Amino acid sequence: MPKSAFVAIVGRPSVGKSTLLNALCGAKVSIVSSVPQTTRNAIRGIITKPQGQLIFVDTPGYHLSDKKLNLRLREIVLQSISEVDLILYLIDATREPGKEEEAIAELLSREIHRTVVAINKIDDPEARPLLIEEFVIPRLRGAKRVSISAVEKTNLESLIEILFSLAPEGPFWYPEDIYTDQEPVFRIGELIREKAILNTYQELPHAIAVEYRESSKRADGVLFARFDILVERDSQKGIVIGSQGSVIKRIREEAEADLKELFDYPIKLQMQVRVDPDWRKSDSRLSRIIF
Repeated sequence: MPKSAFVAIVGRPSVGKSTLLNALCGAKVSIVSSVPQTTRNAIRGIITKPQGQLIFVDTPGYHLSDKKLNLRLREIVLQSISEVDLILYLIDATREPGKEEEAIAELLSREIHRTVVAINKIDDPEARPLLIEEFVIPRLRGAKRVSISAVEKTNLESLIEILFSLAPEGPFWYPEDIYTDQEPVFRIGELIREKAILNTYQELPHAIAVEYRESSKRADGVLFARFDILVERDSQKGIVIGSQGSVIKRIREEAEADLKELFDYPIKLQMQVRVDPDWRKSDSRLSRIIF
């Protein structure tokens, strides 16, 4: 009987969860930027090996805040932890542990038997893995640990072996040749959001969301997909559009270029920037964007 396990990747914002997921799967599964909490949904990436299958769930950064958006993101983390077989706790070796690390460690102290601690960014000159070890050992005593670099792919095979050693026996949940179960429109929307963040992050670090509107496939195989980019103020709309539409054109072109690498059919994007001052405060809006 092969082994199989669902594995939640958890950690505070910007520790490298999405970079690690992409490195493990060997393809772009989760969007990446330097903006904290870029990941807003529980995103699945799948690796299949001779010994079995691991289904990783990339979760939003665990952030202590009472804002509605942050509370919703934290709910996703907690729900993911409750539903998976194993927990991969990722810690940034370049940052001193703070209140969020204390909160996560306290949360996982009751889950030590199914938790693996990965100390990330050991390739960075500012990394202090021994400091992280001193934080982890008394709080998660008995949890398996490994030092890695998601960027350089250092010790990722060791990490995979540790996870398989803890995984229960079980069937393959997905075909062996796929690395994510995301719907195409979700992946397209996430890529648009990544490019929007990367092109506006200095002015609009958290004010952007992307909402799917409609799509259709022509007889020649080209998929036309329409999305709204949501901002909170008219001034932000101007930033996303740019002078003579330069920024939104760049967002579209960069997204379409990445989509060529992910899909075996052409995709053409249509985007409109809309002002919704309450999108981060609206339960109904958040439920359509974050799930």
